[in-house]
Amino acid sequence: MTTPVCPSASTAAKPAAKPAAQYVPYAAQAPYPPYTSFSSYVRARGPVLLRTARSLTANPSDAEDLLQTALTKTYVAWDRIEDHRALDGYVRRALLNTRTSQWRKRKVDEFACEELPEPAGLPEPDPAERQVLHDAMWRAVMRLPDRQRAMVVLRYYEDLSEVQTAEVLGVSVGTVKSAVSRALGKLREDPELSPAR
Repeated sequence: MTTPVCPSASTAAKPAAKPAAQYVPYAAQAPYPPYTSFSSYVRARGPVLLRTARSLTANPSDAEDLLQTALTKTYVAWDRIEDHRALDGYVRRALLNTRTSQWRKRKVDEFACEELPEPAGLPEPDPAERQVLHDAMWRAVMRLPDRQRAMVVLRYYEDLSEVQTAEVLGVSVGTVKSAVSRALGKLREDPELSPAR
């Protein structure tokens, strides 16, 4: 009879047999028994409860997740719910509490600060001041000689090009350029327009 050199090696080579209790099917391992009454309740009231969940959140996918969470809480408490006629109220309360909890845990992307990050825009001009300037400009244009006034009106009020202005007045393009240049010089020197500069 031979004895093993290392008795612990022979026992380590063989895995220890597991007790039969550890090979229980997964369904039997569930901490809560299956409730047929819960399944029938969800089938009957699911669409109504989903509408309630959709009223609590804008995203339909979030509403489905919210309802699943509320139904899970209801399933866990199924044995403790005494009056099954009030299940809708229980699930609605679970929906509301879950949504409130999600809302409280949400990440806040806005922070209060002393200075506004947006640059201040330019203030809008006062309409009354714009009208005063418009009237002063028109009076200054009316003080120009007839030919210069016609060229300024065609070029800047009617938005014609120098060529188009020359065609309308029957003069050369050079005449339009020189007359308009002189007219603008007079407008720059007009005393009524000096406060606007």
